[in-house]
Amino acid sequence: MKQKKVTFGVIVGTRGFFNPELATSGRTEILKVLEEKGFDAVILDTDSTPTGVVEGYKDALICSELFKKERDRIDGILVILPNFGDEIGVVNTLKLAQLDVPVLVQASNDQNDKVDVLYRRDAFCGKISVCNNLYQYGINFTNTSMHTCDISSEEFRRDLERFASVCRIVSGVRKARIGAIGARPAAFQTVRFSEKLFQNSGITVVPVDLSEIISSAESLGAEDLDVVEKLANISSYGKIESHITKSEIFKQAKLSVAIDRFVLENNLDASAIQCWDSIQSNYGCATCLSMSMMGERGYPSACEMDVAGAVSMYILRLASSKAPGFLDWNNNFDYANNTCVCTHCSNYPASFMGNTIEIGQLDILGNTLGRDKCFGAVKGMVAPGELTYFRVSTDDCKGRIKAYSGEGEFLNKNYAMDGGIAVCKIPDLNRVMNHICREGFEHHVAMVRGRYRDIIEESLVRYLGWDIDLF
Repeated sequence: MKQKKVTFGVIVGTRGFFNPELATSGRTEILKVLEEKGFDAVILDTDSTPTGVVEGYKDALICSELFKKERDRIDGILVILPNFGDEIGVVNTLKLAQLDVPVLVQASNDQNDKVDVLYRRDAFCGKISVCNNLYQYGINFTNTSMHTCDISSEEFRRDLERFASVCRIVSGVRKARIGAIGARPAAFQTVRFSEKLFQNSGITVVPVDLSEIISSAESLGAEDLDVVEKLANISSYGKIESHITKSEIFKQAKLSVAIDRFVLENNLDASAIQCWDSIQSNYGCATCLSMSMMGERGYPSACEMDVAGAVSMYILRLASSKAPGFLDWNNNFDYANNTCVCTHCSNYPASFMGNTIEIGQLDILGNTLGRDKCFGAVKGMVAPGELTYFRVSTDDCKGRIKAYSGEGEFLNKNYAMDGGIAVCKIPDLNRVMNHICREGFEHHVAMVRGRYRDIIEESLVRYLGWDIDLF
């Protein structure tokens, strides 16, 4: 999946008491930084207003019309204050445009040797006035890491990257389409969810009966070009266990193509699949490898028809631009207080594993259903590194969407269990587990490499109004 380039609407503010050249040079500077970072910009032409930037209500009318015309492109708004700025111009631009997207407020530093009438900025103070008005108008906004910062600084560049992730999450969630492939396994009441609560936040669930996917897979022949390509992809994706037959791989390739087509035809962002155990009994392979390869291409997929889990994975994908994994909180690790083992059969994407993967048969189901019906499990130890864990759930009893998130690390520890294994160090693990149990969260959790907890909180709490607990 090619990630859409983030586009910012840019408001550069100025105020008549201050040198407008500071604002016009700030305009040039922010456009240069955005281009270098690979972001697009929607901004007034220099001759659109008397100063080429935004000051007062008249300028706000002009800028808001531009933003309304480009609303389908704009993912977020940057408010840039090279000098004190004009709060009336800023707040009315946002009020009139009615974009309802995240807003980042930046204010430039003064330099001690340039605080005379010609060069003083006073953006330190002006930012307070702008934010005061945003608060009065009920417009949510994100602050920079420091109250003031230089537009070209590394600090502000990091703020831009973080804000771009916030914009991706907010925009992505509000128009998300999640596939529900098959029925919820009867034994997994833990993955129940509310479609209506999700729809209220913009998340649409698109269901399909598993029989339709099986029928689609069975209709495919060896001459189908998508199947030929998928066979090649599987052979290069990891190390296939030596005893696996060509017919097992062929079944897996056909299933992958059938699922891929459903995802693409319905413009889905993520999916949840009935992987246990109808597909093995009625078709003859596992779904794990299909899900792993989709996740690697940017279409996360959750086990056991856990739609809320798929939403969790998708949000991590939006936050990080990386492939997330879907795991069980599964085992204690010896008697270590802040270490546990997270596992699945598994469907972990290759880059999430961080090692060369082994592709074989499901172990638990293979022993009961027959191993020849269970090819497609991704196996191995997850490589060490930083992690973010995250889980969304619909609390139907209270009519709300809730979530939790925290950070930790994958450890370089062996563990004598089959499947995909991640030994995780989780600070204050017992408090996390107590929260999961008391608040009725599921046993599944989404994880991604890196640290993104604060980005997730900013997006979901400030702009989507979800409840989230942080650890």
